[in-house]
Amino acid sequence: MEQVFTRDTKVRELVIKVPRSDELFKRHKIDFCCGGNRPLHEAAIEKGVDEEQLLAELSDLYKKADEMKSSDSEDWTTKPYGELVDHIIHRHHHYLINELPDLSFYVTKIFRVHGGSHPELADLHRTFHELKTELEHHLLKEEQNIFPAIREYEAVRGQAERDAALSQIDELESEHDHAGTLLRDIREITSDFTLPPDACTTYRMTYKRLEVLESDMFQHVHLENNILFPRLEEEA
Repeated sequence: MEQVFTRDTKVRELVIKVPRSDELFKRHKIDFCCGGNRPLHEAAIEKGVDEEQLLAELSDLYKKADEMKSSDSEDWTTKPYGELVDHIIHRHHHYLINELPDLSFYVTKIFRVHGGSHPELADLHRTFHELKTELEHHLLKEEQNIFPAIREYEAVRGQAERDAALSQIDELESEHDHAGTLLRDIREITSDFTLPPDACTTYRMTYKRLEVLESDMFQHVHLENNILFPRLEEEA
């Protein structure tokens, strides 16, 4: 994996390039917004943070993000149901559980700071939080109801278990469609995630993470709508 940063990379660039590096910087009290226009090594010295340790932590975050991308290229069409369900939970559900609260904070922050000059941020704030609420309910429904039913069917292969696994698929697909509509609305509101000239580092990072969210949701829904659910329906 090619390294995309060095000790001389500016903090504000790192927070865009390295997923979840904002959490690392917050933990070390490194300002990545207004004070982000300086090399990493200068920020580390100011806060008394070991530079090598900081670089190692950033490299680890970047490596994990790269590994997550690689897992999306796996051929899931013939994998056991349980393995595919585990992948969806660990790769996509866990991502959303961690990412949605963080994005909520940043979408709200840029709305409060920049909403006066960028009124579209009010629409972004409303639409994102509608999406967040829907996805949180959706994940619970999958993990508490449909996924256990699919595992039970795989273990037993009975008609009753298959019917239970199939019982909520139409509802889940409808929720996927609505989430897709909200994602399209977000893309339209942000003009394809185009940044205004006065966008600060937090503004830039928020748009980047919204675009990553969209990409992850496309892969997530693809695994369910195009692979998992059709396989169950074909067996019925």
